Amino acid sequence: MTTGTTAVWGRAEQQDFRSRVRGALLCGAVGDALGAGVGDLTLEEIRADHGVEAVTDLVPVHGVRGTVTAITQLTLFTVDGLIRAQVRRDIGAWHPPTDVHRAHLRWLATQHDWGPDERRAEDGWLARQEWLYVRRNPARECLTGFGDATMGTLDQPRNPTARDSAALTRSAPFGLLVGWEPELVLQLAVECAAQTHGHPVALLSAGAFAVMMHALTRGETLDGAVQHALALLAEKPGHEPVSEALKQALGTVRQGIPGPALIESLGDTDSAEEVLAVAVYCALVSEDVRHGLRLAVNHGGPSAATGALCGALLGALHGETALPPAWLVELEGRATLLELADDFAMEMTQGPALHNPSAAAPGWLARYPRG
Repeated sequence: MTTGTTAVWGRAEQQDFRSRVRGALLCGAVGDALGAGVGDLTLEEIRADHGVEAVTDLVPVHGVRGTVTAITQLTLFTVDGLIRAQVRRDIGAWHPPTDVHRAHLRWLATQHDWGPDERRAEDGWLARQEWLYVRRNPARECLTGFGDATMGTLDQPRNPTARDSAALTRSAPFGLLVGWEPELVLQLAVECAAQTHGHPVALLSAGAFAVMMHALTRGETLDGAVQHALALLAEKPGHEPVSEALKQALGTVRQGIPGPALIESLGDTDSAEEVLAVAVYCALVSEDVRHGLRLAVNHGGPSAATGALCGALLGALHGETALPPAWLVELEGRATLLELADDFAMEMTQGPALHNPSAAAPGWLARYPRG
């Protein structure tokens, strides 16, 4: 797999990129945490619990405000896998889908082990973060897809009929590969989605989301990012359900004041294309990040998924300074998210200074081993 032209980074470009990476990962996690408090409740049930305005702030989950779900856990390990892929490229071991799969197997260990004490040095620093060793409603398809070392592929995907949103909720980091061509970003997201999901709609939803994230991280508008994804989707067999869902999201923007009724007209199930459409619509009509996330979680669909996807889009669009500080200070794992975001930005902009075929910084290889 090739990544296209190598980018030359100026200081301002590096700062902008880091802000967007931080924004995408942090805001995605905030949306996940905001939605986790209402799970799969109907709008009526949400209002019964939280009042007529529904959820307007973080609510306790597992007894604590700001806790995230497996969506954020898996997203973190996706980032870890992408960094490890870059590091392993020095030794000729260049296959990002495999490195991402290995990272997700490390995530799976956190769902079964008691803690990080017995992790090997080659598992890297992320696998030693104790707060990750808790099960937070992971999708069954992810548990079974990563249930053994056999990696799903496009020819032989795991869970061949799976169409749910867990195929794409861990895919935001692929869009942060701004040095790659968008076609390759789409392909990588699709290949990695096949490791747990096999339905073509789920795969192309993951690819479309990654392409939108990629466009936003490169500085495009949200509307332009959607149009870019539609153009690439049009080249793929079986794209129609995903393309129609995105076109419906664009059309719904012009149908009046945003609210639960319009959101649920886009879908209230956990199917990948409906969740994607809801997230895109809420991002498109948002007045600011707080408004967009509240829209994204207050409906009858899977609120953590729509909140996480909408948050990632808005974070990549606006950068970290646009995020609500009152929600950030209570976000579980914020220090880990920031550290990983900065490591990713440093790898993508200054990787050759950290490692190359002839030399490497020992501290970096301790964090992201080549093995």
